[in-house]
Order: sequence, then structure tokens, then C-alpha cells
Amino acid sequence: MNSTYKQHYPDHNKYWEEIAAEIQCFGANTFATIFRGGKGVLYKEVLVDVCGKLKVNFNKNSDVKNIENCLLMKILSDALESMSPEEIKALGGELGIKNTSGLTSQTLSAAFQTIFRAGGFKSYQLTLIIVNQVMKALIGRGLSLAANASLMRVMSVLTGPIGWAITGIWTAVDIGSAAYRVTIPAVIQVAFLRTQLSAVLADEISFE
Repeated sequence: MNSTYKQHYPDHNKYWEEIAAEIQCFGANTFATIFRGGKGVLYKEVLVDVCGKLKVNFNKNSDVKNIENCLLMKILSDALESMSPEEIKALGGELGIKNTSGLTSQTLSAAFQTIFRAGGFKSYQLTLIIVNQVMKALIGRGLSLAANASLMRVMSVLTGPIGWAITGIWTAVDIGSAAYRVTIPAVIQVAFLRTQLSAVLADEISFE
């Protein structure tokens, strides 16, 4: 175990370089990593590899944040496709949509894409919901968070569908691959941290 980790845990800011290096090495081919002297690949290369494996629709020439958003939208879109019309209406109602009678998974997906593109607090909340449910499905526990009642209701509506979506995605990849078992949850977590940091810098959320 890394000595810096043992010294500073759980203050991850003190050893973020070690965490990044670990993700980069897991994202690289084992033999290629040996020839690089133990060094891994850039994070974007790991992200692109994960998105390719999960059949995400994305442009590899886009910036990292946009590619991460495409990954999150893939999970969310798969979840919406599995929801019943009643669940779609319930989700729309929790999101503040007044007329939910003609609401479909496609119209909700379009709305969510707009939220991601706009960034800010709503994008952070949506990312938090997705990542929390994904982590529960993948590693058995979600994020440590203090959510308001409205956010908790949206999470409850999406709990099953996101769980089913990520289970379908998970079984579609090589579940025997230790690398993907690390890199898939890792890039999803990094996507959340990036959105969280963006909202903090914009003074839209506070940890005080």
C-alpha cells in the first residue's frame, strides 16, 4: 500500500497523483505499461476506451467533460428506455414538468442533454443522481451525500431503472477483466468530481 495514502487517508487531495496514476495504469495494456516503465496512459485515453466498450455515442475529439457527459447520458438514456409511462410521468413531475401527459423517454432524454450542456447546479444534481445509483449497483454503496427531499424523490424514481441499465451494461463487457472493473467505476466517479468542482467554483454549492 502506498505510504502517502497511509499517511494522509482519507484526505484524498494529498495523494490525488497516486490515485490518477493507478487509474492510468489500469487503463493501459499490462505489457505496454511494462515497456513504458510502469507508466500508464492519459486519463482521456482511459475514458475513450471505457466509452467505446460501453457503446457510448461520442466524438473522441471532443473535450473530456463532453465525453464524460456522453457516458452519463448513455446510462441515463438506457434507464429511461426501461421505465414505464407511469414512471416517466412520475419522474417528470418530480423534475417540475407541468404537463406530463405526453411525456416520453425521448423527450426527457432531450431535456437532460440540455441540462448537461448548460452545466451548473442542475447538471451537478443530475450527475449526482446518476453516479449515486451507479455506484450502488456496481460496488454496493452510493456516495456520501446530504440530499434534499426533492432530490431524494427523484433518486427513488430512478433507483430501479439505473440499476437495471448499469447491470445490463456491466454484463455486456468482459466482466472477467479486472481493468474494466476498475476503470468503469473510476471514470464515472471522476465525471462526478469534475461536475462537483465546477459547481463549487461557480459558488453554486458549498461544503460548509
